[in-house]
Amino acid sequence: MKKRFKREWQMHLMLLPGVLLVLVFSYIPLYGLVIAFQDYNPGRGFSSPWVGLSHFRYLFSQPNFVRTIWNSLYIAIFKILGGLLASVTFALLLNEIGNRFLKRLFQTLIYIPNFLSWVILAGVMTDLLAGDGLVNRLLESLGLGAVNFLGSPAVFPWTMILSDIWKGFGFGTVVYLAALTGIDPELYEAARIDGAGRMSQTRYVTLPMLAPTVILMLVLSLGNVMNAGFDQIFNLYSPAVYESGDIIDTFVYRMGVIDAQYGPATAVGMFKSVVSTIFISVSYLLAYKFADYRIF
Repeated sequence: MKKRFKREWQMHLMLLPGVLLVLVFSYIPLYGLVIAFQDYNPGRGFSSPWVGLSHFRYLFSQPNFVRTIWNSLYIAIFKILGGLLASVTFALLLNEIGNRFLKRLFQTLIYIPNFLSWVILAGVMTDLLAGDGLVNRLLESLGLGAVNFLGSPAVFPWTMILSDIWKGFGFGTVVYLAALTGIDPELYEAARIDGAGRMSQTRYVTLPMLAPTVILMLVLSLGNVMNAGFDQIFNLYSPAVYESGDIIDTFVYRMGVIDAQYGPATAVGMFKSVVSTIFISVSYLLAYKFADYRIF
């Protein structure tokens, strides 16, 4: 260990800033979880009266909280599955483009939205999806009625899901394109000799070789199944769509920051963290079992 540290001390030094950031902003604040078990008063700090599990009992007796759990799972799962499907599909399509200039052009175009903040995109979407916006004018010109994309409880979740897929699938496409370049060309030559066409090559060579990467990306995304996208939904939702669009993070924001219910808000955050930790642990076990991926 001593010799290895002397040989690699520069790498450890490079890791130090990241380790300090995680320590200061992730591990030290864990002590604040005691607020979930207190009737927290900012004036008294951590010496506030101890109330045990009463905040958790209060939360699970609230229909609104149970509804936010369902909304978070519903939106997050469809975002994960939709993003996976879109990324794999576009990676396969781009892989079939022979012209390198066009391939890089399309790859860049679909990757650009990934760099844009939801603060910016929310303003753009609000204008495009308004009652008199471009999208509704187009629908009306086709003989279809206008849709209240951001004000209808039935439509709002799918607006969030589809817009998030559009914004983020470019990153996944790049990952799968990189995986496609690692497929041995001799496999395609053997398939052509056996008389396989382009579709058969995709079905019997490309997809099976891409499957480990797809499984790995899917199981690793399980850790985000409780994160339905606070920045996106917070910038686009309204009280009219709380029924179907309110997620755990927005619920915590209103309860803790706006209503100053620090104890219940911390209890919600703790509940989410525990569930997310379970999902992350399960995802790494599945990644090791099905994709032979491990961290340690």
